[in-house]
Amino acid sequence: MNSKNTYGLIMAGGVGSRFWPLSTSENPKQFLDVLGIGKSLLRLTFERLQKFIPAEHIYILTNTSYEALVLEQLPELTSSQVLCEPERKNTAPCIAYAAAKIHALDPNATLLISPADHLIINEARFEEIIRTAWQTAQDGKLVTLGIEPTRPDTGYGYIEFEKTEQTQKGSACPVLQFREKPNLATAQAFLDAGNFFWNAGIFVWKSAVILDALAQYQSDIYQIFSAQPEVYGSAQEIAFLKDAFAACPDISIDFAVMEKAQNVSMVLADFDWSDLGTWGSLTTHLDKDTQQNSIIGQNVYAFDSENCLINVPHNKTVLLDGLQDYIVVDTADKLMVLRLSNEQKLKEYLKAMGVN
Repeated sequence: MNSKNTYGLIMAGGVGSRFWPLSTSENPKQFLDVLGIGKSLLRLTFERLQKFIPAEHIYILTNTSYEALVLEQLPELTSSQVLCEPERKNTAPCIAYAAAKIHALDPNATLLISPADHLIINEARFEEIIRTAWQTAQDGKLVTLGIEPTRPDTGYGYIEFEKTEQTQKGSACPVLQFREKPNLATAQAFLDAGNFFWNAGIFVWKSAVILDALAQYQSDIYQIFSAQPEVYGSAQEIAFLKDAFAACPDISIDFAVMEKAQNVSMVLADFDWSDLGTWGSLTTHLDKDTQQNSIIGQNVYAFDSENCLINVPHNKTVLLDGLQDYIVVDTADKLMVLRLSNEQKLKEYLKAMGVN
């Protein structure tokens, strides 16, 4: 893999409302130490990419309001490496912006796009998978990573791929189609079929290839960000971006390009992965006590309590009695006590509370 022309793009603009009350619009989950290890998810993602991509080639795609947080947590970066979207328009516009900007600097660039809030345990295997994806991208492919499903999960999109006798984990294969989040019966059918993987939302492609795809399938977005390459790095860039994002549709890169393109390949990834989409998704990655409680906090006493996730400030002493299958999260000004079984209702509850 040629690090000279390889660039990492970390997507870090989301709000992370499913991690309320710790995650807020002012300080969302990618900037938090949700694992209780002294590093934010953004920091962990940066360090993962830095092992094979130079720090000066790593860019952060985020919202304008988070620029200071990014630079605080990643002092290795300069402000020019923080690409700020003035308003949220989903992933296609911000990827188009980043691709056009980096392509103007390096027409031979290959881009790795990675969300900031994913947890990847086996980082050596992750690097191997990325190297396979990088090599596949050199052949003009739009490459995505697929994760082998372990259960019929209805919370993920799925990718159907062409499976042959030669197909093996770690290899690249043609994508047949993307499938939206299914119902339980359909998810089970996908699992039984054996040629459907979870869509991890991690991509590798040459800047020229993704820009060509945008020109073909989203010509308006392509024109907005590619018509004036001279604006990137100039004093006019901020004003240009304000108008550019205002003119863009709100659309994901999957809908905009990946579901339409014919040159899509998937690498069958087999590293330990979680998108950390909810509090409950943390439980499989945290240590547990003898009662299967996952506890972040130094002075927590859980009596007759089982299978709970507890996250409290280290300077607070907490006593819990008789809780089973609950999420308990305490902050300086907010407290949440939520049944694990009702976790999918959190957004509904927050809306009823008037919390954005």
